[in-house]
Amino acid sequence: MQCSQCHGNNIKVIESRDVNDCSAIRRRRMCLDCQFRFTTYERIEKPQLVVIKNDKTRQLFDRNKLLNGLFRACEKTPVTSLELEHLVDRIETQLYDIGEHEVESAQIGKLVMEDLANLNEVAYVRFASVYRRFNNIKGFEKELSLVRARQLSNQKN
Repeated sequence: MQCSQCHGNNIKVIESRDVNDCSAIRRRRMCLDCQFRFTTYERIEKPQLVVIKNDKTRQLFDRNKLLNGLFRACEKTPVTSLELEHLVDRIETQLYDIGEHEVESAQIGKLVMEDLANLNEVAYVRFASVYRRFNNIKGFEKELSLVRARQLSNQKN
């Protein structure tokens, strides 16, 4: 481990704790050379998932790519980065629970849409616009009508 400030190797772990239902360990560290403090996460390494894109090409699943897309969808909304981390954790767990080494990108998008709809409606519509490739206003209108229908359904329950 190397300090990101002074690049020294004299690092001490100050605190460790489990996060994400014991699927990761958060460690607070301190560089003994420059006193800089930082956080690292250790996750269990799982077999690599391969994503089958719409054009049938394949690429490795990248949780950071998914997280970055969600950050863009959630810009200027009250959704926190911790909520997005938990959302990606849930999606990743669902993907591994399927038990397949290859997953279609449409399946990932569907899982994200279901979870994001419950988190924030504006982020949901933004993500949907990219995921469903809206070409015109009718696509937005259709998605907004689905959001309204979901709201009415939730109000009745």
